[in-house]
Amino acid sequence: MDRISALRNIEEALAEFETGSKSLSDLEQDVRGTLRTYATEFEGDLQAYRASGEAAVDGLVVLAPSETAARERVQDLVADAGEFTVTVVE
Repeated sequence: MDRISALRNIEEALAEFETGSKSLSDLEQDVRGTLRTYATEFEGDLQAYRASGEAAVDGLVVLAPSETAARERVQDLVADAGEFTVTVVE
């Protein structure tokens, strides 16, 4: 997915939300899915990983080629990450 396609998909989702044919939760899901598709295709063979654990990292999503790289990315982003796990976002 290129940038223009991603923006069009988000624009369409916003238009549906504005007309009342899409709920806020559906809008959030559509936009999140579009952004993840764009990011993973843009960056190549990366997968989204979600961190769980200490408050500073809980829920953080990063792109990485492996679980080990995802842990390193989280540690790079959060100064005091504490203990956490990462799992693939489906």
